[in-house]
Amino acid sequence: MNNIAIIFDMDGVIVDNHQFHLKSWLHFFEEHGVSMSEEEYKQKVNGRTMDEILPKILDREMSKEEIRELGGQKEEKYREMYLPHIMPTQGLPQFLQQLEQNSIPYAVATSAPPENVKFTLENTSLMERFTTIIDDTMVNKGKPDPEVYLTAAKKLNMAPEHCIVFEDAILGIQSGKNAGMKVVGVATTHKREELEKERTDHVIDDFSALTISELVSILRL
Repeated sequence: MNNIAIIFDMDGVIVDNHQFHLKSWLHFFEEHGVSMSEEEYKQKVNGRTMDEILPKILDREMSKEEIRELGGQKEEKYREMYLPHIMPTQGLPQFLQQLEQNSIPYAVATSAPPENVKFTLENTSLMERFTTIIDDTMVNKGKPDPEVYLTAAKKLNMAPEHCIVFEDAILGIQSGKNAGMKVVGVATTHKREELEKERTDHVIDDFSALTISELVSILRL
C-alpha cells in the first residue's frame, strides 16, 4: 500500500509508561518545591516540551542550558525507574509486522529527547524497526502545534491526509488533528471516553486486535 502511513507518538503509545513519567515528574517537582496532582500533570505537562514545561511550572525565566540540565536530571530519573519494567505496548511488534508485510511506512514522532527515544526503542528491541524518528531536537513548537506530525509526514514523503496518528495524550490528539491527519487514541494515559471526546477517529486499548483493514476504514472516515 502506498497511500497510507502510520505515525506513532512514543510515550503512552509504543510503551505504556504513563505512571513512570508521572512518578518521575512528581519526584522532580517535589524536589523543587512544587506540588502537583496527576490531573494537573495531564493538563500542564503531558505532551509538552521541556522548554514549555520548566519555566512555566517553576515560574521563572530559564536559559536553554538550565532547561537542558534540569530536564536531563528528570529524564535520567525516569529511565532509572522504568528500566526494570519496560516493554512494548501489547500487540505492537505484531502490528508493526503487519505494516511491513503490507509495505506501509511508519515513523515515531515524539516530544521526548533523543536519549529517551534511544532508551525506549533499544530496550523494547524496536530500534531497527523504526528508520524514521522525529524527536524534540527536530521541532520548535510543542503539541498541540502540528509541527512534529507534519515533519514526520514530510520525512515519510506522505501527504497529511494519508497519515494516521496514534496518540495517548489530549494535546497530541489535537496536534494530529491540527496536522489534518486521522487520529487513533490509545487508552493508556486517559480513559476511552476522554479520548472519544477529543474527536478521535478510533480508540484502542492496545494493538493486539488492530488490523490493516481497520486502518483503511479509519482513513476513509
